[in-house]
Amino acid sequence: MHPSTDRRCAVIGAGVAGLAVAIRLAHAGWTVTVLERGPMAGGKMGELRLDGHRFDRGPTVLTVPHHIDALFTLCGEDPRQHWRYQRLDPGFHYHFEDGTVVRTWADRNALADEFAARTGTERERMIRFLDRSREKLEITQKVFLERSLHVPGNYLNASTLSGLLRFGRIEPLTSMARSNAALLRAPKAAAILNQFASYNGANPYQAPATLNLISYFELALGSFHAEGGMYTVARALEGLARRQGVHFHFDTPVERIVVEGGRACGVEVNGIMERYDAVVSNADVLRTWRTLLKGQRAPRTSLAQPRSSSVIVFHWGMARAHPALGAHNMFMSGDARLEYDRIFRDRTMHDDPSVYVHISSKLNPQDAPAGHENWFTMVSAPNNSGQDWDALVGRTREHVQAKLSRMLGTDIASAITCEAVTDPRTIEALTDSPQGAIYGNSVNGILATLLRHPNFTRRIDNLFFCGGSAHPGASIPLCLLSARITADLVQQRFRP
Repeated sequence: MHPSTDRRCAVIGAGVAGLAVAIRLAHAGWTVTVLERGPMAGGKMGELRLDGHRFDRGPTVLTVPHHIDALFTLCGEDPRQHWRYQRLDPGFHYHFEDGTVVRTWADRNALADEFAARTGTERERMIRFLDRSREKLEITQKVFLERSLHVPGNYLNASTLSGLLRFGRIEPLTSMARSNAALLRAPKAAAILNQFASYNGANPYQAPATLNLISYFELALGSFHAEGGMYTVARALEGLARRQGVHFHFDTPVERIVVEGGRACGVEVNGIMERYDAVVSNADVLRTWRTLLKGQRAPRTSLAQPRSSSVIVFHWGMARAHPALGAHNMFMSGDARLEYDRIFRDRTMHDDPSVYVHISSKLNPQDAPAGHENWFTMVSAPNNSGQDWDALVGRTREHVQAKLSRMLGTDIASAITCEAVTDPRTIEALTDSPQGAIYGNSVNGILATLLRHPNFTRRIDNLFFCGGSAHPGASIPLCLLSARITADLVQQRFRP
């Protein structure tokens, strides 16, 4: 049994971080209530069903699943009783216009051999890339990823001081693209590794090479598949939270965080105020300050940062199978530099985008009717700043279908039986992410990651923040780390 307290906490939002915070605090004895504006848990990790096809709406790549398992073991449960996964080998298929296909194998030597054979980079250079990425992760893990940057006492320990002394090793002053070009000396290899910037909605020509650590999660620690699809993770975490005593209220938008005497003391829903000892916002931090904390003095620096990019997704039911494709496929742009310029500089779409195609029915046959496939077809896009999205979506659909037809040697459009579209407007409406910027603030630039919103605020006591728009950042692993940091901060605040 977990200890009992008389403390009550409201968690605003049932995204992955909100679920994890609720689980951790409930396990510690808190009475936790989760208030979610939408109809289901998961946040951006949603689900779509269309004409017999099932699609994951949000993340499709699963890495470091032990972070999810840790929540079950914390609560004394066997995670395999509630969700299952398998390692993919290969993880991704990268397709180039000249017919080259590069597969990311689970074994690092096989991966290095594949890159050497298919991209022309020396295998030793690929091994060196993996070693450097591991070092970046090791340095940043204790300093940045697992602790709040904004608590002075966190710097007074050996692991943090050691990391700070090796700070230059994470290449904070060099862009991802420049570092990868210099090390790998093979355009195709560099293009593949630059793609990992998109996992944070970043531009590899501007984002620091520190972000190369993202690729280490997938290429070295493994790419995994959740049986039943990614939404099974959200369902499993909601179930765990309920067994820990967490109360859920769906279709319940919070109207205001109530602040009295500089302290968060409750939330207002439907004009009724409910008192809590602590409030944790898993909502986007910009939305939290602008909508839920009207009248409060907001932090200027972190909220003034540019927003990340967004995406356009075509959810296509396909009338035939494509044996040459895997579960995860990336069709590379012929001019990635121009693609990123179009997105981040011109705030529009490139005519030859990199196209990601996820087909979960390759691993979960029940996700599509027999002989059919479910294609989650995604391209990076600028965030919403008033563009003509109907025109951009229509033009992008044409370019994507032409590109895939050309590279696969088959007419894609004729196989599509049903379609749903997600664009930055949809994302903002579904997830309450301002401008449809699904990764929160941009991480382009040297200091961008350091300027992410803290997991607490000194302006308002007993108010905390977690999720992809707060420290340490977007992605399932970082959201889970954000939840752990935040839960620890809440408990430290109320420790006798």
